[in-house]
Amino acid sequence: MSVLIVDGANVVGSVPDGWWRDRRGAAERLRDRLAERDPVAGEEVVLVVEGAARGVGSVPGVRVDSAPGSGDDRIVELVASFADSGRDCTVVTADRELRARVRAYGAQCVGPRAVRPED
Repeated sequence: MSVLIVDGANVVGSVPDGWWRDRRGAAERLRDRLAERDPVAGEEVVLVVEGAARGVGSVPGVRVDSAPGSGDDRIVELVASFADSGRDCTVVTADRELRARVRAYGAQCVGPRAVRPED
C-alpha cells in the first residue's frame, strides 16, 4: 500500500484565493477535494495541517494529521515511519527543503498541481 502525504499549508498557499482569511476552511476544502479524487488502488491519503488549520477532521478516503508543531517536521516523521514499514511515499509540496528532507527517506515528490490541477 502506498501513501500520498499532502503538505496542506503549502498546497493551500499555492493559489492566492483568499485562503489566509480562513485557513481552517481552506484546509477543509482541500481535504474534500482530495476525498473526491479518483482513488488510486491501495493508496492511503494523509493531509498534514498545522497552525490555524489544526483540528480539521478526517473524512472517508483522507486521514487528516494535525501537526503539533511544524507541518514539515511532521511530514518527515510520517515519511520515515512509512519508509521503515516498507511503504512507498509520495509527498505533495513545492517546498524545496522539505523535498530534500523526505527524499533522504526514499519518498517521491510532486508539486501542488498534482492535487489542484485546475487552479
